[in-house]
Amino acid sequence: MALHFELVTPARLVRSEEVHMVVVPGSEGEFGVLEGHAPFLSTINDGTVKVYKSENAAPEEIAIAGGFAEVTPKGLTVLAEKLVG
Repeated sequence: MALHFELVTPARLVRSEEVHMVVVPGSEGEFGVLEGHAPFLSTINDGTVKVYKSENAAPEEIAIAGGFAEVTPKGLTVLAEKLVG
């Protein structure tokens, strides 16, 4: 099973791929999303999105500044204000 993950900025679609898990720097603390997660919407803080391509893989880290994260039955979308670095 895979989670559909999209990372979007106002300028462009940065990522659209199937992954195992994503950890997001939520405003209430970090949260992890796997396939089948309950739907919700959260603001996100400046920080690092960690993308795990497979269950035992080391995470790929993407630095972002602010935004929103939305989990739907279709997957996770991170709407970042901008990428950092």
